[in-house]
Amino acid sequence: MRRTVLTALVVAALGLAGLGGCSDDTSSNGANPPGVASSGAGAGVTGTINVFAAASLTEAFNKIGSAFEAANPGSKVTFNYAGSSALATQISQGAPADVFASAAPANMKTVTDAGGAAGEPATFGKNQLVIAVSPGNPKGIKGLADLARPGIKVALCAEQVPCGAAAKTVLSAAGVKLTPVTLEQDVKAALSKLTLGEVDAALVYRTDARSAARDVDDVEFPESAGAINTYPIVVLKNAPNAAGAKAFVAYVLSDKGRSVLTDIGFQAP
Repeated sequence: MRRTVLTALVVAALGLAGLGGCSDDTSSNGANPPGVASSGAGAGVTGTINVFAAASLTEAFNKIGSAFEAANPGSKVTFNYAGSSALATQISQGAPADVFASAAPANMKTVTDAGGAAGEPATFGKNQLVIAVSPGNPKGIKGLADLARPGIKVALCAEQVPCGAAAKTVLSAAGVKLTPVTLEQDVKAALSKLTLGEVDAALVYRTDARSAARDVDDVEFPESAGAINTYPIVVLKNAPNAAGAKAFVAYVLSDKGRSVLTDIGFQAP
């Protein structure tokens, strides 16, 4: 009996020693058991991510933001949509933002020249103008020349914003001179003048006309191919949530992000 008890004690002691050795090996090499991630490994970003984006990105970025939040529980993407020139000014004046997505390189350059970017901007899409008209095209507008007909009221974007600069380029290329009844600070505002019945036509991006397809028709014109806008995006230098900003930009540039952009009507970069 005494020998049996002694043997059992020795076996137990050896077992405990073996467990202790295993514990020491795991802690010394930093490895976790297969299939178990260390804390934070593979975890999504959290917190609020403030994205300053061109107004023409509203529909696409709203969808991308929702998908990003679903993939990163605990994150919240908030958007400030406006004309790219206004957004660049806000950022340069110190507005708290994590990401800037512009509708043209010129407005992005305002931010990068001021040292406001954390890296090089990346192009994620392209867009071009169409003539938006009321459903059924009651004025029979077929091209840019028709916008200069007597009695045709037209809304354009102001020249300092990308859609306005593009409009100036295409009108010049077509040799068309017109006096718009309004110059708006972003493309959504120009489109709203049409949907409200205040104008007969508006020069807007193809994506905006497509998003409002229930309320407007669009007329393509060849000169628009000479004024295609490229859209750059960048993480901002003073981003309050730098990790979240990098993750959001990466998502926009991913296949999932680009799929949303393509569905909305953006062209590949």
